[in-house]
Amino acid sequence: MAVQNPYAQYQNNKIMTASPAELTLMLYEGAIKFCNIAIVAIEENDIQKSHINIVKVQKIIDYLRQTLDMKYAVAQDFENIYSYLSGRLVEANIKKDKDILEEVNTHLHSVRDNWKEVMRVSKEKGTS
Repeated sequence: MAVQNPYAQYQNNKIMTASPAELTLMLYEGAIKFCNIAIVAIEENDIQKSHINIVKVQKIIDYLRQTLDMKYAVAQDFENIYSYLSGRLVEANIKKDKDILEEVNTHLHSVRDNWKEVMRVSKEKGTS
């Protein structure tokens, strides 16, 4: 019988028991993490590592775009943000441009922080 990694088991449980809002927050956190890794990889001239991590950010953004419910007006605002970030990530990956990734990272932090605030307000109102 194989022994499971306790950390992996904890992470799996955390994901399986998370609310949709918490899952979205985890996606933002993951995108920020992979963007940071890509920035460091470019600084270290590790082209493959930067590419792999930029693609991870792109996949997260693509997933967030696919899950938008366009019946809500705010969804179009998120679509515009995600579309812009996707374009910038492609450009950053082609040019291996750290400055573009830092810009994307700033936007990701902003969206993540706003999402956390929405979650906090919703929790206070008892709507989450």
